[in-house]
Amino acid sequence: MKRLMKHIVPAAALVLLFGMTSCVNDLHVDNINPMQTSELDANALLNKIYSSFVLTGQVGPDGDKDIADIDEGRSDLYRKSWEMNEFPTGEASWQWDDTGLPELFNKSWGADNACSVGLYYRLFFSITLCNYYLDTVGDDDSQDIKQKRAEVRFIRALLYYYVMDLYANATFIEHVSQEPGVRYTRSQYFSYIEKELTEIEADLAAPGANVYGRVDKVAAWMLLSRIYLNAEVYTGTAQWAKAKEYAEKVINNGYYHLNTTGTSNYSAYQMLFLADNDTNGAQYENIFPILHDGIKTQSHGAMHFLVLSNYAKRDASDMDVVVPSGTDVSWGKCMAVTGQLVDAFFGKGVSAPAETNAVTDVTTAAGDDRALFYTTGYSRDITDRSQETQGYGCVKFRNVRSDGKPASALAKVDTDLPLMRIAEAYLTYAEAETRLNGATAAAKEKIDALRSRAHAVPFNSYSLEQIQEEWTREFWFEGRARIDQIRFGTYNLPKYRYIYPIPNNDLTNNPNLVQNDGY
Repeated sequence: MKRLMKHIVPAAALVLLFGMTSCVNDLHVDNINPMQTSELDANALLNKIYSSFVLTGQVGPDGDKDIADIDEGRSDLYRKSWEMNEFPTGEASWQWDDTGLPELFNKSWGADNACSVGLYYRLFFSITLCNYYLDTVGDDDSQDIKQKRAEVRFIRALLYYYVMDLYANATFIEHVSQEPGVRYTRSQYFSYIEKELTEIEADLAAPGANVYGRVDKVAAWMLLSRIYLNAEVYTGTAQWAKAKEYAEKVINNGYYHLNTTGTSNYSAYQMLFLADNDTNGAQYENIFPILHDGIKTQSHGAMHFLVLSNYAKRDASDMDVVVPSGTDVSWGKCMAVTGQLVDAFFGKGVSAPAETNAVTDVTTAAGDDRALFYTTGYSRDITDRSQETQGYGCVKFRNVRSDGKPASALAKVDTDLPLMRIAEAYLTYAEAETRLNGATAAAKEKIDALRSRAHAVPFNSYSLEQIQEEWTREFWFEGRARIDQIRFGTYNLPKYRYIYPIPNNDLTNNPNLVQNDGY
């Protein structure tokens, strides 16, 4: 783990015999300090696999990092994938010229782009952990081991989904080996992911029966619905009927459901992104939450990144006074909402009001609880992203609790990251139904449920263009804008930039690989 892996050396996973960072208490598995034994601690390894979406090394947010030669603070899986799925779409801006980011904004990245290379190695690092677990923890016919192995296979399938979506044609490895991985095409990845998710369904926990933070059958159905929704992009053949089928399974799962209850201070939609979203009702919407704790799971990524990057410092703005973030706002407002995103709520070129009661004034003007922008003192449009006063602030993600109790820390956050939430299934169903049968009552019912939750007036019917806008309004800044723009044909880049290049280091060291066209 201490060096950049040469064509993803799977044997690096052996280092896991020593030193695991885990959120054991949160995942309710036994904790044996792996620093005190040379025996594999399978539960610690399972925790490492789950925590790899947010953690970056063995010592909190900095130090003893998993992967050398990249910026550890930006090396967690979620933050890296977020950067590559959001910044090129024009919906989010970033004030600083961190390594690799200017190329994302300028649409000029190449095979050595730090963001792309960092994510590629993070993905295969995590895949290696999964392979090592599955090679080492054999199926002993006990329900506990069968279920844990199925969970690891699910996470590996999810990781390969990211590889398929972002890189299209890359390495495939399923076992620990010193041999370079074979080259898989997008279609091969698709078939593999589909097969894995179908095979593990029986061994995964029933809906809601697993410990909070670990996956069950519904997560597998959700990922299947996602790949089927994008099947035409990935394989050239649309599978709208299957996307609808699995979205319906998710919606009718019997445990998870839309959170429609707020408080006097927070709307039902806001409850999804607060520090007590593991207990305030949002836990029933979050099918696969990535657990966060301001003390026990510290990093500069995932939800820590989403909260801390979006708030101006108190001496520069009243933003954190009017809409408290629940943090020390030490990052400042390095992230900003673009005018393009504001268009989805207010119309082309229309500004949101600059008022004092920031949340309710803006959401009321938008007629939509999801328009969680802070506008006072900030311009709508960004002509120079280095200027903090350009671009509205995002107040969607916060480290405050709906019950008024304090969060555990200010420097990092307690808010769990909703990596998969059931609202996705509603829009998947509506889009697939519309593509199959036109604007039907069944599609309208699903979209109306989301708009009603947000106190937005339902439309008489929904075109595909309006459905794309609904994806934007429901999931803005949740790391999926690129995926939806590509599917709807609105990703305004040359087609070869729909995917990212294979890192030159991997091409050099793995003769099985071929660079993606255009790079």
